[in-house]
Amino acid sequence: MRLPIDLVVRIAAAAAIFAVMALWEILAPRRPRSVDRRARWPGNLGILVIDAVAVRILIPAAAVGAALIAADNGWGLFHAIGLRLSLASLLGFLALDLTIYAQHVAFHKAPLLWRLHRMHHADLDIDVTTGLRFHPIEIVISMLIKIAVVIALGIPPVAVFAFEVVLNATSLFNHGNVSMPSWLDRAVRLIVVTPDMHRVHHSIVPRETDSNFGFNLPWWDRLFRTYRAAPQAGHDRMTIGLSTFRDPAELRLDRLLTQPFRGDVADLPRRRAGD
Repeated sequence: MRLPIDLVVRIAAAAAIFAVMALWEILAPRRPRSVDRRARWPGNLGILVIDAVAVRILIPAAAVGAALIAADNGWGLFHAIGLRLSLASLLGFLALDLTIYAQHVAFHKAPLLWRLHRMHHADLDIDVTTGLRFHPIEIVISMLIKIAVVIALGIPPVAVFAFEVVLNATSLFNHGNVSMPSWLDRAVRLIVVTPDMHRVHHSIVPRETDSNFGFNLPWWDRLFRTYRAAPQAGHDRMTIGLSTFRDPAELRLDRLLTQPFRGDVADLPRRRAGD
């Protein structure tokens, strides 16, 4: 069976970015590894395969398919007010990025959603594969949210496709254990979330976990005051992960899948007064 062209392009783009980031991590790592790749990568890559199969089976049309259906039927706000394609695409891309930011915040604040999302944070180290490590139930919920926004606004298919490609690429990029000159990081994080910016979000310190929610654009964190420039302990000395699920056995694929159904939510990050 032939795969849709948009899926082929997305897979090829993600594979290319993954290869570049993995090589960059070898040549210029930001931090020494605290856990060997052989302990982490099988689970992180295995969960990616399960995610892809789950979305393919449960939501075969996905977000781009929903955009095509909306376009064919004239559904959504942008169609109703007659926006031209270029403006609708730009606004649609921004709307989807804001949606992902808001969704990310919600998955931190709501205990039931945090049970799903904390699997992403329970990784004991952070590298390019962490950007692929999301529980399949979270992935399905996220796709349904994107589809709802796409249909409600009538976002053009080209904008949805571009957003999906960029989202995959930036998730791999900003989870990378890669070193960048500080001057370059400061410049790049004005327009896209950098690895040093996002790494703060994976700190074991709750007030740091509860910051820097953006994946693509860094502007929402600054606008909604969830931005934190750096971890208090510094990038070299910070501890990655959560206070729970620190047993290396939790890196196994079977343990990743069951984490949402085990333990309590004592590790739910909370914003402290004055932070």
